[in-house]
Amino acid sequence: MISTKLIALLPDLAAFILVVNEGSFTAAAKKLNVTPSALSKLITRLEKALSVKLFERTTRKLIITQSGQRVYDQSVLMVNAAQQAVELSTSDHTEPAGSITVAAPEAFLNSVLQPFVVPFLKRYPEIQLKLRAADGDIDLFKHNVDVAFKLTDKPDENLVLKEIGKTNLVLCASPAYIEAKGFPRHPTELVEHDCLYLAETERDHIWDFLKDDEFHTVAISGRYAVNHSQMRLNGVKNALGIGIFHDFVIADALASGAVVPVLSDWTIKSNYHGAIAMQYPQTKYMPARLRVFIDYMSRHLPL
Repeated sequence: MISTKLIALLPDLAAFILVVNEGSFTAAAKKLNVTPSALSKLITRLEKALSVKLFERTTRKLIITQSGQRVYDQSVLMVNAAQQAVELSTSDHTEPAGSITVAAPEAFLNSVLQPFVVPFLKRYPEIQLKLRAADGDIDLFKHNVDVAFKLTDKPDENLVLKEIGKTNLVLCASPAYIEAKGFPRHPTELVEHDCLYLAETERDHIWDFLKDDEFHTVAISGRYAVNHSQMRLNGVKNALGIGIFHDFVIADALASGAVVPVLSDWTIKSNYHGAIAMQYPQTKYMPARLRVFIDYMSRHLPL
């Protein structure tokens, strides 16, 4: 493709990214201050120029095609590079400014990151911070995320990694529950207890335990399941059963005696334990606002 054609396509590719991110022509058109029909014609023109079908259009939803996804992934890289070029022109500013989007698991966001948000924003008054609770894996490029905190022993190899600590999963119950139902002495005894779990996936009620070379998988059950750590902890404190939590979520509750550890000589295996990883895309020219955020959290967050 000759350069003049490429230059002509750049605005259309940027509009295409917005349509994907917004999930509809109507929402994207509103942001671009054009009509949905005009935006639809623009995408049709882009499809013709690229000789690919970008979307499957139905009356109810807009579905990106496999070819469209590949075009999107490359276009995002292009727009990010353009953004970096713009930021280089303002790099002489003494005060870091602009927007940062940060994703983190809900429990980490609430228990660990939250206390540092206000001090950071006061320290850098020209920065806008957008926080997203994101449990599970998240595509930084697709969701326009600058930094992601992940609780995992398998960080994304395609991203820069700063390990700021370790986290373990802890099984606990309230003293009142233990007094009423007793301590389980072995993971297999959990089937006789009420347990609180996430209920996000079909496997959330399956708990895996490891000690030395002994491994057990236990299918637990209980009357209360919620994918919010503080609500689940409140249930455990009120003797509704036994729950699993990250150590940073229940540190205060353990210290105060509101909950007690259960089966502490066993390791709980999960996708959400191991390193506390701060990850972000590799870039030769990092925006000042992103650099100060990463440096600030690296200094204050190590656990």
